[in-house]
Amino acid sequence: MDGYATSTHKFVIAGMAALVVVFGVVSFGRSAEERGEYGLGRPATDKEIRAWNIDVSSTGEGLPLGQGTVKLGAQVFAAKCAVCHGPTGTEGPKDKLVGGQNTLTTPKPVRTIGSYWPYATTLYDYINRAMPFNAPQSLTSDEIYSVIAWLLFQNQVIAEDVVIDAQTLPKVHMPNRNGFIPDSRPDVR
Repeated sequence: MDGYATSTHKFVIAGMAALVVVFGVVSFGRSAEERGEYGLGRPATDKEIRAWNIDVSSTGEGLPLGQGTVKLGAQVFAAKCAVCHGPTGTEGPKDKLVGGQNTLTTPKPVRTIGSYWPYATTLYDYINRAMPFNAPQSLTSDEIYSVIAWLLFQNQVIAEDVVIDAQTLPKVHMPNRNGFIPDSRPDVR
């Protein structure tokens, strides 16, 4: 029996050593992910990538051509936004977009575009991406710039005659632009 146990023991140890070697070699090889071989889907086309690459930075990078006025913005807002935000942007039933100035330090702050948002360019990014709620990404660039012009005018951020476009929008100084503390933690990816 001792000889049988010893040879079985040696066989098990040799088998485990072989597995360690095999798994070691496999783990040092490139993964399917690294080789780009998922076995699913297909590469995205340039057109598909452009359709999803719609982000706008706080500096205005990514803003498209187009322009908007307060007058056209009032018309677009009445037709496509007022059902959720009220005729003047203060009524709801969804978020209030107008008002709230000087309320952020009160027990009941009203966080609106004019009182809370630090960058005007965020308006373009958000409206283009998600509004109107029932038909996101359906507004033209001119309609979006116009709604932004109207909202900024309603919040007393710009004058009524200001034309909003890719050059003027990043230059708008929002009332709460200094109200956020920069996050000094590293961006971990």
